[in-house]
Amino acid sequence: MNNVLFSILLVVIGLIVGYGISFLINLLSGNMASKKADKLIEQAKKDIEKLKRDAAIEQKEEAHKAKMDLDKEIREKKDELKETENRIMQRESSIDKREEMYQKRELALDERESKLSERQEEIQVEKSKVEEIKKEQLDLLEKISGFSKDKARELVMSKVKENMTKEISEYIRERENEAKLEADKQAREMIVTSMQKYAADIASDQTVTVVDLPNDEMKGRIIGREGRNIRTIEAITGVDLIIDDTPEAVVLSSFDPLRREIARVTLESLIKDGRIHPTRIEELYDKVCKDMKQKIIQYGQDVTFELGLTKFAPELIETIGKLHFRTSYGQNALQHSKEVAELSGILAGEMGENVTLAKRAGLLHDIGKAIDHEVEGSHVEIGVDIAKKYHENEIVVNAIASHHGDTPATHVISTIVAIADALSASRPGARSDSLENYIQRLSQLEEVGNTIKGVDKTFAVQAGRELRVIVKPEEVDDLEAHRIAREVKEKIESTLKYPGTIKITVIRETRAMEEAK
Repeated sequence: MNNVLFSILLVVIGLIVGYGISFLINLLSGNMASKKADKLIEQAKKDIEKLKRDAAIEQKEEAHKAKMDLDKEIREKKDELKETENRIMQRESSIDKREEMYQKRELALDERESKLSERQEEIQVEKSKVEEIKKEQLDLLEKISGFSKDKARELVMSKVKENMTKEISEYIRERENEAKLEADKQAREMIVTSMQKYAADIASDQTVTVVDLPNDEMKGRIIGREGRNIRTIEAITGVDLIIDDTPEAVVLSSFDPLRREIARVTLESLIKDGRIHPTRIEELYDKVCKDMKQKIIQYGQDVTFELGLTKFAPELIETIGKLHFRTSYGQNALQHSKEVAELSGILAGEMGENVTLAKRAGLLHDIGKAIDHEVEGSHVEIGVDIAKKYHENEIVVNAIASHHGDTPATHVISTIVAIADALSASRPGARSDSLENYIQRLSQLEEVGNTIKGVDKTFAVQAGRELRVIVKPEEVDDLEAHRIAREVKEKIESTLKYPGTIKITVIRETRAMEEAK
């Protein structure tokens, strides 16, 4: 029992001692931590103070550096301002000097103007005195001579005219011969060069088209029961069908090549199809018309592509293509326009003009012929309206208006187009003309020559390319013959329309005849 109590007491004492020791240990460790914390706080305060000192020093250095940079910049700005001020001062001084110089010059000009005014007044006074003296002398001369001023002038002028007429005529003839030789030489070289550079086949369109048939039985099918098929074809196409004894052939006759072509294609399609009756004829005709429109556009595009021309409105391209189905004296209008464009471009190149513009004017010069059967007016007027509608160049418009001489040519290209038009139309085989028109043109040429005073007879030779004028030798001398040739030329140019050129030859012959008996 005592041992147990003693053991318990020892345990209690051990616990109390352990608690005390632990308390003492905790107390001692707390004091040490506190001291350590105080040391750390102290060290931190020292570090903070150091950092503050370092930051203050760094801030002072940066402020000093910024101040130095600012001072430097201020000095530079002051130097720039000083230089600018010096330049302004120099400029002001130069302006002052210039102003002073202008003032001196203005004073000198004013002084000179005043002197000129005084001199002008003196000259005016002198001039009035001279006029008075001149008038007095004229009056005195009129009294002495017995002639007035106007009468004396008429007398002198008539005498001078009488003496100088032959010399003037001879001088004019020499100058004209020299100019003609030079101009003819250059023009001939240009035209020959142009014609050598461009060559085209000779082709003449006719007013009829022959359609081949597989057999003669097809003629009856084309005519149809009681002629209803042929009447339908003629009614919708506007073309006459001529069915005669010619074996395996039908002739389409029309002055409109477009209608004739549509009728040909329609008839050939009917023959291939085999179903020939009014309804089928109308169906095929409508289809061919649509296809023909595309073909016309293709013709226009092909020509513009070959000529190297661009920027045409689609409607204008179609109008150009329609020229393929128009003719002038048997010459295809589109082929003619293409030739004129090519020749115009070559001539423009020889003369240093705009080749592209010349080609464009040449291509469009006869554009009015494409629709002149649809619209009232000449093809020239219609062509001008079309060109203006599609905003063509003024030179192109003038070339269209002047290529037949209806309007004066305002540009070299307009004259070039007229020359190219005459070349294309007058080349052998290009156009066919009726005998009636041919005889009428020759008669008009001879009539022009016969109306001139002093002309005995006039003969048109070489198919109207030359006019030979025989004058009366007793009324016309050699110099007068040149005047008559020029007068005939001017009358032909002003009154007649003709392709190419006409040579005028005046013949004066004197014969002395005696008869021996």
